[in-house]
Amino acid sequence: MDRLANGVIVSWGVRRQAISFAAGAASVLSQPPFFLFFVLWITLPVLVWLIDGAIDSAHSGTIRRLIPAFVTGWWFGFGYFLAGLWWIGSAFFVEADRFGILLPFAILGLPAILSLFWGVGAALAQIFWRDGWQRIFALAAGIGLAEWLRGILFTGFPWNEIGQALTAGEIMMQSVVLFGSNGLNVLAVIIFAAPAVLAPADDGRRSFGLPIVAVAMIGALALFGFVRLSGAPLEFEPDTKIRIVQPAIAQSDKWRPENRDRIVRTHLELSQPAGRPKLDANTVLVWPEMALPFVLAEAPDALAQIGKLLPEGATLVTGAARAENLPGEPRRIFNSIMIVADDGTLEAGYDKVHLVPFGEYLPFQAILESMGLRQLSNWKSAFADGTRRRLLTLAAAPPFAPLICYEIIFANEIVSDDVRPGFLLNVTNDAWFGRTPGPYQHFHIARLRALEQGLPLVRAANTGISALTDAYGRIIVQAGLFERVSLDSQLPVALPSRPFATYNRFVFLLLLLICVFAAFTRFFNRTLDK
Repeated sequence: MDRLANGVIVSWGVRRQAISFAAGAASVLSQPPFFLFFVLWITLPVLVWLIDGAIDSAHSGTIRRLIPAFVTGWWFGFGYFLAGLWWIGSAFFVEADRFGILLPFAILGLPAILSLFWGVGAALAQIFWRDGWQRIFALAAGIGLAEWLRGILFTGFPWNEIGQALTAGEIMMQSVVLFGSNGLNVLAVIIFAAPAVLAPADDGRRSFGLPIVAVAMIGALALFGFVRLSGAPLEFEPDTKIRIVQPAIAQSDKWRPENRDRIVRTHLELSQPAGRPKLDANTVLVWPEMALPFVLAEAPDALAQIGKLLPEGATLVTGAARAENLPGEPRRIFNSIMIVADDGTLEAGYDKVHLVPFGEYLPFQAILESMGLRQLSNWKSAFADGTRRRLLTLAAAPPFAPLICYEIIFANEIVSDDVRPGFLLNVTNDAWFGRTPGPYQHFHIARLRALEQGLPLVRAANTGISALTDAYGRIIVQAGLFERVSLDSQLPVALPSRPFATYNRFVFLLLLLICVFAAFTRFFNRTLDK
């Protein structure tokens, strides 16, 4: 082990960059759908040893001394995000004649930008970097802060956070209610980077204290999850039935005008399949994001067919396009969730607030459109963003929080503290990304957000992955990727309040302070000893 550590520490130039990139890329195996979290016990120690060797002249300025650590963190992050997000490029093959030229920018550009956060995290860690176990806490503070910033800056993108490695399986997932996703990022670095203190051992002695504590922490998280689930009976709302439709329509087929009637018919047939219980007054039928390839309010024939399908008292909740035509203003299109009553009328709706950059709108739109670029969505103009989040109410179910596509990945944007919904309803369309890790990653993040809130999750996807989970993240029913199917279940009950709500709001800050104190204390003592 000493030989490996020393070889990494003294590596230089391209070899050092290649080691950092490879370690970052291998770290993605800790994420869904693989969850080989033990890989991090190799890759994060390698990152520690790389930062050990990321030094500059003692006579350099403060900023310049941080550059080698920044470069090391950037290359590690570039490997991590490239290996974890390459599937985004699949979306550019849907209309390859129009968007294929942008494929290299999508596959390489986004990871390159996200890697800046890991570069900053490594540079921040370097400020308090010293020999010994304290440097593990310096790295945890730096990467933890960087991951938090990644989730909020430039509209945010908290995807494949390193802390998700601690949420493999229903038992380990429970830890997110204690620490939140940001707190788990800090803990993950401490736990998985701990073996770095075992080498190199200059005097022949090794410090086993922190690695033992790290293993104990894993055990404690597992024990908490086991105890929590052991005392969590599976309970359902007595009078609320959910039917989720996953039509699995290929993205390349969805927007062809000749497929319009077939797509409507597919949704209707899956809503009442042969041999399945009939829809009744207690049923909430759920269709996915942009289920039908037209503005629903402008399609009376489709609404009439929906009204004919629904029995008295039943309701359809569907993703749909909504148009707004105000006098003297351009027509605006919203990505929405609409409620359709049993007579085919539109009762209420929600317009997506957090749009996907480059997917649903173009940042700096005027400049980029002048260069011939536009968003990936199949509408001629960018989607308009909704003005506010709101709960939607149903006669046959508790009020719910509507979330469209990746809106569900933002932990602080799920629900308001003022009004608590009965469940989360997420509609999405991951058909853009084919049979890749992307849909599995998206579904896992959605489960974590619902678990944090203590709310059931109803998720309807065109494909990848429709499901219903309870308030503990346990899967009640689930559809396979690209499976054309409908799912039936009763609605699980919500927990009375968000678990540990007043506690875990401060956990992340507390963990950061502990890490900084642990790292700074050694630095402070050494300064006094000089």
